[in-house]
Amino acid sequence: MRLLVVGAAVGLLAVPSAGADTIDPARHFFTTRSQKPLVAAEWDACRDERPSRTASAPASFIAAAVDDQDAAQPLHPVAIQHSDAYQTRAKIHKYASFATLPLFATEIALGSSLYSGSGSGGAKTAHAVVGIGIVGLFGVNTVTGAWNLFGEGWRDKEGRTVRLVHGLMMMAADVGFLATAATGPSSGGRRAALTFETDKVTHRNIAIASLSVASASYLLMLFANH
Repeated sequence: MRLLVVGAAVGLLAVPSAGADTIDPARHFFTTRSQKPLVAAEWDACRDERPSRTASAPASFIAAAVDDQDAAQPLHPVAIQHSDAYQTRAKIHKYASFATLPLFATEIALGSSLYSGSGSGGAKTAHAVVGIGIVGLFGVNTVTGAWNLFGEGWRDKEGRTVRLVHGLMMMAADVGFLATAATGPSSGGRRAALTFETDKVTHRNIAIASLSVASASYLLMLFANH
């Protein structure tokens, strides 16, 4: 009986040791050593893709900067080529303007002498002749200037506003000179003698206003370098 008990005890001790020896540590359920190669492969793939994305960024940034720079550059105006007829009219207009300036000074001197009563009959005739010369030169300036301004010159935007203001002032002076000639005082007849002093003042005021507008128009073009 004792032998049976001892034999059973020895058999029970041998079963756990045999079962423990059959367990393979490599097949343990909680091991994670087999996942390391996969993580390393994914990390290498991400690292390989990163340079390709960053390499294209500078190229796109430079292209955008170049486009912005081209868009910001102002466009140069196209040069306007005028015809020979335009140039000829411009020269006539310029020389007629220079010829008018001494006539202004002469007319003012003659008109002042006649207004004060110190002028002779010859001064009165000279005053009328110089006045006709001023009106004639202004007529030439009006035709040539308006022809160039509203013709070929209208396409040239550079300085067009200055030329337009000059032209409008000269046209106003034209009207003033015509009004000056129309209001010239006359002592012939009883009625004219009664209004002589009033007509003389009106004639003088209109003449000074017209000369002032014309002179300002000349100075505008002179300082504008046209």
